[in-house]
Amino acid sequence: MSVPASQSPARTSHRRRRTRLAAGVVLLTLATTACSSLGRTSVGTITYSIGPETSVMLTSPKVRGCHKLPPSGTTELYNNTLVDMVMYRTSDCTGKDTTYIGSRLANNVAPKAAPWRSYSFVH
Repeated sequence: MSVPASQSPARTSHRRRRTRLAAGVVLLTLATTACSSLGRTSVGTITYSIGPETSVMLTSPKVRGCHKLPPSGTTELYNNTLVDMVMYRTSDCTGKDTTYIGSRLANNVAPKAAPWRSYSFVH
């Protein structure tokens, strides 16, 4: 009795192995994607000034949540991250008086305007 080449045991085994490998890759990709957003960071630096001679540089802050600035706030900020951000005049990321600062952009508060006291990322 002869078996056609397309149904040989070696080919069937090879096909099953490829199917299992593909299924494993799909599952690994799904697991990685699901877990990657848990600790997601903004990737880059945020630099802002506090007073005339002090500046602060933060490296890759978390994307989620409201980030408070010092009580005195800041009047200039450079967003050198890969994520856009929103600046707030309040310390709890609320209110309508906001400023949108895109990725890799800088912004200064207008003279006589209140400083920014918190920020959040757009995600």
